[in-house]
Amino acid sequence: MLGGLDRPTSGEVLFDSKPLGPLTKKQMARYRRHSVGMIFQNFNLIPTMTAAENVKLALAFGGMQGVERRQRAEALLNRVGLSDRTDHRPSELSGGEQQRVAVARALANSPRVLLADEPTGNLDSTRARELLALLREMVERDRLTVLLVTHDHELASSYSDRIIMMKDGKIQEN
Repeated sequence: MLGGLDRPTSGEVLFDSKPLGPLTKKQMARYRRHSVGMIFQNFNLIPTMTAAENVKLALAFGGMQGVERRQRAEALLNRVGLSDRTDHRPSELSGGEQQRVAVARALANSPRVLLADEPTGNLDSTRARELLALLREMVERDRLTVLLVTHDHELASSYSDRIIMMKDGKIQEN
């Protein structure tokens, strides 16, 4: 719901003290493009595009053009440690590298919130820790808010400021 992909059946979702419910489809798309980044367990990269092209596509949707778009994509891929893999397609990248491309893409339009749905689910424990360390750095350096869903309580405990336990859609602990 915070990502604007679904609407609540009751109550309301606020972002920056403003309700998302009244937004039109066009306004909601703009909100998603500029306020929220999303990364998923299965990466959702376009297989026929290189790492750089996957990131540039998100930048194009955000309205960035030409040289600026290429430079921003390169800077983002460098930031996630993939400056030497920009011209590789997803099938040529490891799972950890694909997830880092997905992170770069999610950060393309400088969102204030990053929603991460089981982002470590397809990664081995080393790559999972690397990814969460990268997200933690972004929280501290960029003041990015990360909402992460995971079943790995130990991993969450190591990298989170706050953990909210849920069961069957209801908060268990806070």
